Amino acid sequence: MLTISGYQFSEALYNGLRTLVYRGYREIDNKPVVIKLQKNPYPSFSELVQFRNQYTIAKNLHQPGIIETYSLEPYQNGYAIVMEDFGGISLKDYFTSRKPQSTGFLQEFLEIAIALCNILDTLYLDGIIHKYIKPSNILINPTAQEVKIIDFSIASLLPRETQTLINLNVLEGTLAYISPEQTGRMNCLIDYRTDFYSLGVTFYELLTGELPFQSNDVMELLHCHIAKQPPEISNAAILQVLSDIVMKLMAKNVEDRYQSALGIKYDLENCLTQLQQTRQIQSFPIAQRDICDRFTLPEKLYGREQEVKTLLEAFDRVANGATKIMLVAGFSGIGKTAVVNEVHKPIVKQRGYFIKGKFDQFNRNIPFSAFVQAFRDLMGQLLTESDQQVQQ
Repeated sequence: MLTISGYQFSEALYNGLRTLVYRGYREIDNKPVVIKLQKNPYPSFSELVQFRNQYTIAKNLHQPGIIETYSLEPYQNGYAIVMEDFGGISLKDYFTSRKPQSTGFLQEFLEIAIALCNILDTLYLDGIIHKYIKPSNILINPTAQEVKIIDFSIASLLPRETQTLINLNVLEGTLAYISPEQTGRMNCLIDYRTDFYSLGVTFYELLTGELPFQSNDVMELLHCHIAKQPPEISNAAILQVLSDIVMKLMAKNVEDRYQSALGIKYDLENCLTQLQQTRQIQSFPIAQRDICDRFTLPEKLYGREQEVKTLLEAFDRVANGATKIMLVAGFSGIGKTAVVNEVHKPIVKQRGYFIKGKFDQFNRNIPFSAFVQAFRDLMGQLLTESDQQVQQ
């Protein structure tokens, strides 16, 4: 029996691995609300932190396209978040019954896509990276066609964020929609453009009815996001220009994606205007108005081709059965770590483990400190594997 003081529950909306979502109302004024609960009766510290993070970020966002968050209530050994109920259903459920060939499908998709660009621009102006964009986290009121975004559990207020290399079992986000840099295996930082990649995957799924990359093998799916190009949208009802927009959103390197939500919006509005005026969309050069108001340096590695080649050749020999140790020397700040991190991508393909250690100038008094660091890293990765893998 679910009980939270001051609230009544009416129906269950979602039953996930970690959370439960119910519809209900607030007793003091009979206001309809949605209540999100922690499913685990004894939530871990990280689960509690994520839940509080969701409330802390969302409570200050009073924008039309973001779900209003009312309060954080104690529930058993964890928390419950009380949010507004505007009669929304997930975009995934909403588009299940709609086919790309149906009349008005493209216009409806474009209107929703433009609304999502407005929301992402709002988050950009507030300095928030959502990191969890997917159809299940986008709600739409079927009657009013109002679109809102939910779930800020892994959102960040940092302008840029470093994703360390961690085991796939504890990776944040949903793997089917995760950006390459969110995997921690792209040797670049996470910024607001990570949401554009997830938005591209979402658009792809809404337009085609299926995900760009599908696999039951987690490592293979990760490799697809990092290194493989998504299949072209071959649906005859979906025009080439829309396919080009989606493919640009899903570019592997952040520099090759759109650089602003307003740039995406401009192209989508161009499509919508043509569709409304002529009932067809003529191809046009995309990203012509895609201008970013931030100065961002590209994170491509320059001038280290030979060193990276040496590392990759050594890894290929190891993958074929050899045993090797690589030592990289150089002054502090010269870029040793950046070079070493270039090995992440092929390691994913070969299903290997990546460990590294660094002889730090401040730890000279600790013998073999780099080896200790490297093997501690390996133990950390192994202990987050499944029980079957740990046993092996």
